[in-house]
Amino acid sequence: MPRVAICAPSAPFSRDLAAQVEGVAQRIPGVSLHFHEQCFQQHGHFAGPDALREQALVECANDPGVDAVWFARGGYGAARIAGAAIARMDEAARGKIFLGSSDGGYLLGGLYRAGIGRPVHAPMPLDIKREGGAAAIERVLAFLAGDLAGLEPGIDERPTVAFNLTTLAMLAGTTLMPDFAGHVVLVEEVSEYHYAIDRLFFHLSEVLLPNIAGLRLGRVSEVPENDRPFGMNAEEIARFWCGRAGTPFLGRADIGHDGANRLVPFGCSPS
Repeated sequence: MPRVAICAPSAPFSRDLAAQVEGVAQRIPGVSLHFHEQCFQQHGHFAGPDALREQALVECANDPGVDAVWFARGGYGAARIAGAAIARMDEAARGKIFLGSSDGGYLLGGLYRAGIGRPVHAPMPLDIKREGGAAAIERVLAFLAGDLAGLEPGIDERPTVAFNLTTLAMLAGTTLMPDFAGHVVLVEEVSEYHYAIDRLFFHLSEVLLPNIAGLRLGRVSEVPENDRPFGMNAEEIARFWCGRAGTPFLGRADIGHDGANRLVPFGCSPS
Protein backbone atom coordinates (compact mmCIF):
# COMPACT_ATOMS: atom_id res chain seq x y z
CA MET A 1 0.00 0.00 0.00
CA PRO A 2 1.63 3.29 -1.06
CA ARG A 3 1.99 5.63 1.92
CA VAL A 4 1.81 9.32 1.06
CA ALA A 5 3.13 12.07 3.33
CA ILE A 6 1.65 15.54 2.77
CA CYS A 7 3.51 18.67 3.84
CA ALA A 8 3.13 22.37 3.05
CA PRO A 9 6.40 23.98 1.83
CA SER A 10 4.58 27.21 0.97
CA ALA A 11 1.26 28.44 2.38
CA PRO A 12 -0.93 26.83 5.07
CA PHE A 13 -3.64 24.23 4.62
CA SER A 14 -6.84 23.76 6.63
CA ARG A 15 -7.99 20.77 8.61
CA ASP A 16 -11.42 20.97 6.98
CA LEU A 17 -9.90 20.60 3.51
CA ALA A 18 -7.64 17.81 4.74
CA ALA A 19 -10.71 15.92 5.91
CA GLN A 20 -12.30 16.33 2.46
CA VAL A 21 -9.16 15.01 0.76
CA GLU A 22 -9.05 12.05 3.14
CA GLY A 23 -12.68 11.34 2.29
CA VAL A 24 -11.82 11.12 -1.40
CA ALA A 25 -8.83 8.90 -0.58
CA GLN A 26 -11.14 6.36 1.02
CA ARG A 27 -12.51 5.66 -2.47
CA ILE A 28 -9.05 4.71 -3.81
CA PRO A 29 -7.99 1.35 -2.41
CA GLY A 30 -4.32 0.82 -1.70
CA VAL A 31 -3.26 4.40 -0.88
CA SER A 32 -2.71 5.77 2.63
CA LEU A 33 -2.48 9.53 3.33
CA HIS A 34 -0.75 11.25 6.25
CA PHE A 35 -0.96 15.04 6.69
CA HIS A 36 2.07 16.38 8.56
CA GLU A 37 0.98 18.61 11.44
CA GLN A 38 3.07 21.40 9.91
CA CYS A 39 0.47 21.79 7.14
CA PHE A 40 -1.87 23.49 9.59
CA GLN A 41 0.57 26.02 11.04
CA GLN A 42 0.61 29.68 10.04
CA HIS A 43 3.35 32.29 10.26
CA GLY A 44 2.34 35.35 8.28
CA HIS A 45 1.87 34.23 4.68
CA PHE A 46 3.56 30.88 5.27
CA ALA A 47 2.70 27.48 6.74
CA GLY A 48 5.04 28.11 9.64
CA PRO A 49 8.49 29.73 9.69
CA ASP A 50 11.05 28.72 7.08
CA ALA A 51 12.82 26.37 9.52
CA LEU A 52 9.62 24.52 10.34
CA ARG A 53 8.59 24.12 6.70
CA GLU A 54 12.07 22.91 5.78
CA GLN A 55 12.14 20.41 8.65
CA ALA A 56 8.72 18.97 7.80
CA LEU A 57 9.70 18.49 4.16
CA VAL A 58 12.97 16.78 5.13
CA GLU A 59 11.16 14.53 7.62
CA CYS A 60 8.72 13.42 4.94
CA ALA A 61 11.42 12.94 2.32
CA ASN A 62 13.75 10.97 4.58
CA ASP A 63 11.08 8.76 6.18
CA PRO A 64 11.80 5.21 4.96
CA GLY A 65 8.16 4.30 5.53
CA VAL A 66 6.88 6.87 3.03
CA ASP A 67 6.58 6.17 -0.70
CA ALA A 68 5.55 9.61 -1.95
CA VAL A 69 5.65 13.22 -0.75
CA TRP A 70 2.75 15.43 -1.85
CA PHE A 71 2.84 19.21 -1.50
CA ALA A 72 -0.42 20.41 0.04
CA ARG A 73 -0.71 23.60 -1.99
CA GLY A 74 1.14 26.42 -3.71
CA GLY A 75 1.21 30.04 -2.64
CA TYR A 76 4.70 31.50 -2.46
CA GLY A 77 7.21 29.99 -0.04
CA ALA A 78 8.89 26.86 -1.43
CA ALA A 79 11.76 28.84 -2.99
CA ARG A 80 12.87 30.03 0.45
CA ILE A 81 13.56 26.50 1.71
CA ALA A 82 14.15 24.38 -1.40
CA GLY A 83 17.95 24.46 -1.57
CA ALA A 84 18.51 23.82 2.13
CA ALA A 85 15.91 21.05 2.28
CA ILE A 86 17.23 19.22 -0.78
CA ALA A 87 20.77 19.34 0.64
CA ARG A 88 19.54 17.46 3.74
CA MET A 89 17.73 14.68 1.90
CA ASP A 90 19.23 11.22 2.31
CA GLU A 91 19.12 7.90 0.47
CA ALA A 92 15.50 7.26 1.49
CA ALA A 93 14.40 10.33 -0.48
CA ARG A 94 15.89 9.01 -3.70
CA GLY A 95 13.24 6.33 -4.08
CA LYS A 96 10.24 8.58 -3.57
CA ILE A 97 7.76 10.28 -5.85
CA PHE A 98 7.38 14.03 -5.19
CA LEU A 99 4.14 15.60 -6.39
CA GLY A 100 3.03 19.21 -6.74
CA SER A 101 2.67 22.17 -9.06
CA SER A 102 2.51 25.97 -9.03
CA ASP A 103 4.96 27.23 -6.37
CA GLY A 104 5.97 23.62 -5.73
CA GLY A 105 7.79 23.81 -9.06
CA TYR A 106 10.82 25.27 -7.25
CA LEU A 107 11.14 21.97 -5.39
CA LEU A 108 10.35 19.80 -8.41
CA GLY A 109 13.04 21.59 -10.41
CA GLY A 110 15.60 21.39 -7.62
CA LEU A 111 14.91 17.70 -7.01
CA TYR A 112 15.20 16.96 -10.73
CA ARG A 113 18.53 18.77 -10.89
CA ALA A 114 19.80 16.86 -7.84
CA GLY A 115 18.61 13.51 -9.19
CA ILE A 116 16.50 12.88 -6.10
CA GLY A 117 13.32 10.85 -6.45
CA ARG A 118 10.75 11.24 -9.22
CA PRO A 119 9.30 14.75 -9.45
CA VAL A 120 5.78 14.88 -10.90
CA HIS A 121 3.75 17.95 -11.88
CA ALA A 122 0.35 17.10 -10.41
CA PRO A 123 -2.82 18.44 -8.82
CA MET A 124 -2.46 19.19 -5.11
CA PRO A 125 -4.73 18.67 -2.09
CA LEU A 126 -5.86 22.32 -2.28
CA ASP A 127 -7.49 21.50 -5.60
CA ILE A 128 -10.29 19.86 -3.64
CA LYS A 129 -11.73 23.42 -3.51
CA ARG A 130 -11.95 23.72 -7.30
CA GLU A 131 -14.66 22.60 -9.67
CA GLY A 132 -13.74 19.02 -10.48
CA GLY A 133 -11.45 18.95 -7.44
CA ALA A 134 -12.46 15.52 -6.20
CA ALA A 135 -11.62 14.07 -9.61
CA ALA A 136 -8.23 15.82 -9.49
CA ILE A 137 -7.46 14.20 -6.12
CA GLU A 138 -8.59 10.82 -7.44
CA ARG A 139 -6.34 11.29 -10.49
CA VAL A 140 -3.26 11.66 -8.29
CA LEU A 141 -4.12 8.81 -5.96
CA ALA A 142 -4.90 6.49 -8.86
CA PHE A 143 -1.50 7.34 -10.36
CA LEU A 144 0.17 6.43 -7.08
CA ALA A 145 -1.72 3.14 -7.14
CA GLY A 146 -0.34 2.42 -10.62
CA ASP A 147 -3.03 3.83 -12.93
CA LEU A 148 -1.47 6.00 -15.67
CA ALA A 149 -4.76 7.23 -17.16
CA GLY A 150 -4.30 10.64 -15.52
CA LEU A 151 -1.09 11.48 -17.38
CA GLU A 152 -1.07 14.42 -19.78
CA PRO A 153 -2.07 12.78 -23.08
CA GLY A 154 0.51 14.52 -25.29
CA ILE A 155 3.54 13.10 -23.46
CA ASP A 156 5.73 11.09 -25.81
CA GLU A 157 9.12 9.37 -25.65
CA ARG A 158 11.00 12.66 -25.20
CA PRO A 159 11.87 13.83 -21.67
CA THR A 160 9.20 16.23 -20.48
CA VAL A 161 8.71 18.69 -17.62
CA ALA A 162 5.83 20.97 -16.62
CA PHE A 163 5.76 24.24 -14.68
CA ASN A 164 3.79 27.31 -13.87
CA LEU A 165 5.24 29.97 -16.18
CA THR A 166 6.10 32.47 -13.42
CA THR A 167 7.73 29.77 -11.31
CA LEU A 168 9.82 28.57 -14.25
CA ALA A 169 10.94 32.10 -15.13
CA MET A 170 11.98 32.74 -11.52
CA LEU A 171 13.73 29.36 -11.34
CA ALA A 172 15.79 30.01 -14.48
CA GLY A 173 19.33 31.11 -13.71
CA THR A 174 19.27 29.90 -10.10
CA THR A 175 21.08 27.00 -8.42
CA LEU A 176 17.84 25.00 -8.50
CA MET A 177 17.48 25.10 -12.30
CA PRO A 178 18.08 21.78 -14.10
CA ASP A 179 19.49 21.41 -17.60
CA PHE A 180 16.43 21.05 -19.84
CA ALA A 181 18.34 20.53 -23.09
CA GLY A 182 16.36 18.15 -25.27
CA HIS A 183 13.25 18.37 -23.07
CA VAL A 184 9.72 19.27 -24.04
CA VAL A 185 8.63 21.98 -21.60
CA LEU A 186 4.95 22.45 -20.69
CA VAL A 187 3.86 25.72 -19.07
CA GLU A 188 0.62 27.14 -17.67
CA GLU A 189 -0.35 30.37 -15.95
CA VAL A 190 -3.10 31.98 -13.89
CA SER A 191 -4.04 35.54 -12.90
CA GLU A 192 -1.39 37.35 -14.95
CA TYR A 193 -1.91 40.19 -17.43
CA HIS A 194 -1.04 39.43 -21.04
CA TYR A 195 1.82 41.94 -20.88
CA ALA A 196 3.21 40.10 -17.84
CA ILE A 197 3.01 36.80 -19.71
CA ASP A 198 4.91 38.41 -22.57
CA ARG A 199 7.55 39.66 -20.14
CA LEU A 200 8.02 36.18 -18.69
CA PHE A 201 8.44 34.69 -22.14
CA PHE A 202 11.00 37.40 -22.99
CA HIS A 203 13.14 36.21 -20.07
CA LEU A 204 12.75 32.54 -20.96
CA SER A 205 13.57 33.24 -24.60
CA GLU A 206 17.03 34.30 -23.44
CA VAL A 207 17.79 31.65 -20.80
CA LEU A 208 15.76 28.56 -21.68
CA LEU A 209 13.87 28.35 -24.96
CA PRO A 210 16.86 28.07 -27.35
CA ASN A 211 18.05 24.86 -25.64
CA ILE A 212 14.85 22.82 -25.38
CA ALA A 213 13.18 20.38 -27.78
CA GLY A 214 9.96 22.38 -27.82
CA LEU A 215 7.32 24.17 -25.81
CA ARG A 216 3.66 23.30 -25.20
CA LEU A 217 1.23 25.76 -23.66
CA GLY A 218 -1.27 24.73 -21.04
CA ARG A 219 -4.24 26.77 -19.92
CA VAL A 220 -3.73 30.46 -19.18
CA SER A 221 -6.69 31.35 -17.01
CA GLU A 222 -8.19 34.28 -15.11
CA VAL A 223 -6.26 36.86 -17.15
CA PRO A 224 -7.03 40.29 -15.61
CA GLU A 225 -8.47 42.99 -17.83
CA ASN A 226 -5.92 45.70 -18.50
CA ASP A 227 -6.73 49.36 -19.20
CA ARG A 228 -6.10 48.62 -22.90
CA PRO A 229 -5.81 45.40 -24.93
CA PHE A 230 -2.34 43.91 -25.24
CA GLY A 231 -3.04 42.84 -28.81
CA MET A 232 -1.98 39.20 -28.51
CA ASN A 233 -3.51 36.29 -26.63
CA ALA A 234 -1.45 33.80 -24.63
CA GLU A 235 -0.92 31.37 -27.48
CA GLU A 236 0.12 34.16 -29.83
CA ILE A 237 2.60 35.37 -27.23
CA ALA A 238 4.06 31.88 -26.79
CA ARG A 239 4.35 31.39 -30.55
CA PHE A 240 6.01 34.80 -30.96
CA TRP A 241 8.75 34.13 -28.41
CA CYS A 242 9.27 30.54 -29.58
CA GLY A 243 9.75 31.93 -33.09
CA ARG A 244 12.19 34.55 -31.83
CA ALA A 245 14.22 31.86 -30.01
CA GLY A 246 14.01 29.28 -32.80
CA THR A 247 12.12 26.89 -30.52
CA PRO A 248 9.42 24.58 -31.89
CA PHE A 249 5.96 25.48 -30.58
CA LEU A 250 4.33 22.07 -30.17
CA GLY A 251 0.73 23.08 -29.44
CA ARG A 252 -1.41 23.00 -26.34
CA ALA A 253 -1.15 20.94 -23.16
CA ASP A 254 -3.78 19.68 -20.72
CA ILE A 255 -2.39 21.34 -17.60
CA GLY A 256 -3.51 24.39 -15.66
CA HIS A 257 -4.61 25.89 -12.37
CA ASP A 258 -7.89 23.98 -12.39
CA GLY A 259 -9.49 20.67 -11.56
CA ALA A 260 -8.66 19.25 -15.01
CA ASN A 261 -4.88 19.55 -14.44
CA ARG A 262 -3.10 16.39 -15.64
CA LEU A 263 0.04 14.71 -14.30
CA VAL A 264 3.45 15.11 -15.94
CA PRO A 265 6.28 12.95 -14.55
CA PHE A 266 9.60 14.70 -15.06
CA GLY A 267 11.90 12.98 -17.51
CA CYS A 268 10.73 10.11 -19.65
CA SER A 269 7.16 9.00 -19.02
CA PRO A 270 6.45 5.62 -17.41
CA SER A 271 4.82 3.17 -19.83
